[in-house]
Amino acid sequence: MLRYMRTIKETLVQNSVNTLSLFSGAGGLDIGAIQAGAKIVWANDMMKDACDSYSMNIGDHICQGDINSYIPSLSRYKGNADLVIGGPPCQGFSVAGKMDEDDKRSKLIRSYVKVLETVMPKAFIMENVKALGTLERWKPIRCKLLKKMQSLGYSVNFCILNASDYDVPQARERIFFIGFKGNVVASPDLEAMLLPYKKKAKTVRESLKVLDKAGTGNNTSICNAKITLTPNPVMRKSPYAGMLFNGLGHPIKLDGYSATLPASMGGNKTPIIDEQALYHHSQPWIEKYHERLQNDVTISKREAVPNFLRRLTVDEARIIQTFPLEYRFSGSQSSQYTQIGNAVPCNLAKAVCKMVIDVIEGRSPIIYSGLFN
Repeated sequence: MLRYMRTIKETLVQNSVNTLSLFSGAGGLDIGAIQAGAKIVWANDMMKDACDSYSMNIGDHICQGDINSYIPSLSRYKGNADLVIGGPPCQGFSVAGKMDEDDKRSKLIRSYVKVLETVMPKAFIMENVKALGTLERWKPIRCKLLKKMQSLGYSVNFCILNASDYDVPQARERIFFIGFKGNVVASPDLEAMLLPYKKKAKTVRESLKVLDKAGTGNNTSICNAKITLTPNPVMRKSPYAGMLFNGLGHPIKLDGYSATLPASMGGNKTPIIDEQALYHHSQPWIEKYHERLQNDVTISKREAVPNFLRRLTVDEARIIQTFPLEYRFSGSQSSQYTQIGNAVPCNLAKAVCKMVIDVIEGRSPIIYSGLFN
């Protein structure tokens, strides 16, 4: 573990692409960026536990507090910043939230743009929820955002990426706004630029092989949230969809990809694991139950949840988000789930950051002349 810690910090020091990280959380985006060649010189987040996790694993260059209070001081990086990365809090735009444009967290995308205006890096990456890029109600905001970024002199566009296309065992879709200094190309074809960086993910089952059985060894953080069947199930074609349990925790398809891991894990929103299927390769109980429900929905009032169904552990969630095996989190179990759910999956971050850094350093398979002028 100590060797891992030194290696991450040594890699950070050895890298040459000066990078500022905003809304850094526990460091998911930053880990990927460092693996891609970024040298994080400054980072920031509001959450104390997340900053403690970041400091423990990555470095003490993270500052806790309101990003807006730091923006004036960031002018010292103007002319010396290659890259700005970050994922502003997204609850105000998320379909899982209140969809409130006036949510103060939604306004933090303005703070991100203010940092760009202050620092003027060679390139930037801004991550957020898929809804910001797809819902008609958010079209005015994304158009205004693109226009503002372009007015600063950036060739900018956005794309929706599925983490499972980038070596993450999770069907997590997110929007990425990516811009390059210099406006020769008005709208970079980001999907084409990212094609060389795609890598099909392992399944959840394959990914979790690095862990011991829940409650033992390197997988000790058991979640004790009770699992109960809803008496009024909402059926879907797939047994892994719909609402078959009380709460929002869905069973995980072990031989496929997990649904998006939410920051609200820790209680009845924590995904469900079938230990018989995971450790003994038996047919998942949920598939058999779903089949019986199709024939007689009233069995939901008589069935009991078998004791081999349990909630996803913190360590399993960490692996599904592709944090390194040795990565450790500060704070309570609930806080650790939140930090993991809020993070950008490290492998997805690595792919996106590698593409951008390759452009910055002139190694991109797709060349855009005139950038950075």
